[in-house]
Amino acid sequence: MNVHEYQAKQIFAKYGVPVPKGYIATTVEESVENAKKLGGKVWVVKAQIHAGGRGLGGGVKVATSLEKVEEFAKEILGMTLVTHQTGPEGKLVQKVYIEEGADIADELYLGVVLDRAKEMPVIMASTEGGMAIEDVAAATPEKIIKVAVDPTIGFQGFHGRELAFGLGLPKEQVGKFIKFAAALYKVYMENDAEMIEINPLVKTGAGDFIALDGKMGFDDSALGRHKDIEEMRDLSEEDADEREASEYGLSYIALDGEIGCMVNGAGLAMGTMDTINYMGGTPANFLDVGGQANAQTVAKGFEIILKNPNVKAIFVNIFGGIVRCDRIANGILEATKLVDVHVPVVVRLDGTNAPEAAVILNNAGIKNVIAATDLGDGAKKAVAAAKGEL
Repeated sequence: MNVHEYQAKQIFAKYGVPVPKGYIATTVEESVENAKKLGGKVWVVKAQIHAGGRGLGGGVKVATSLEKVEEFAKEILGMTLVTHQTGPEGKLVQKVYIEEGADIADELYLGVVLDRAKEMPVIMASTEGGMAIEDVAAATPEKIIKVAVDPTIGFQGFHGRELAFGLGLPKEQVGKFIKFAAALYKVYMENDAEMIEINPLVKTGAGDFIALDGKMGFDDSALGRHKDIEEMRDLSEEDADEREASEYGLSYIALDGEIGCMVNGAGLAMGTMDTINYMGGTPANFLDVGGQANAQTVAKGFEIILKNPNVKAIFVNIFGGIVRCDRIANGILEATKLVDVHVPVVVRLDGTNAPEAAVILNNAGIKNVIAATDLGDGAKKAVAAAKGEL
């Protein structure tokens, strides 16, 4: 689950991570009132969507008068903001964050993510604040400092010093930076975060550090321990199909290919998509039906996959362990009754009750169902079906 910038900053503030003062607004009038409440002579009007690159897309404006606050709020509220993370369809801006201006002497980058290979959190820092970290990694990877933190010992001073020295901070600022990084690590660990990114992390003229931006993503499985964070969920920012799938216990992620995938188990799903690519096709989605699949959830999976107009074939690849193959077969039959399955469906079922599943499908007489013997055969047939060759 992701949260908005203003929500991330609310969490930061609880842990002593310095952030500029600001207020959320949903109308132009509220935006102006918030600017008056903040006082000062400079304000920043920020679009609130679950995506980075808002400034480059025109979603972050610096206002030097209340009239400009009003002008920018009118411009940003209701706009469809397109960034490198939203895709060409963009996202509708329904909220703006009115924030006080900051004394910016330098811009840095600071983030915390999980390194699955190391099996521990990694803190990343860079002098290239304000730039997309992906671009920095591609062009100048040596400018990214990475420090892994063993959770058994937690964040220590030497971790902070390695980061601070890597950034080239003067000695009088090292202590302040270590305090900032330690607080951010605590935010990450105590809230079961998957990712925290501050870009830019601002160094002020006085040598203080302020989180000028804030992005946070959380482990969905841990939200039961964090009801306050779960309440921050903004369903309007989430993909409607992904949200609908989760309600039925399905893990679904839309992609830009033309072969729909229905698989049980995340590892097999990834392997299936890789094999489709290897055979010359492109997957249209990741869909894991899990171990509790039944006819209704499988039918819902077909319905969600077929909402994508680019889908030209579907590959059902089930290895029956926890989930039984006959249950999936019945789900396929149910789907054909409830949903107009107008594309070829390649089916590979193996494992528990696979022979029973084969009998069910063979006796059903469904014209556009194509049997496959194994993963490679299924992927090959799915690619051919998508091209109209079967």
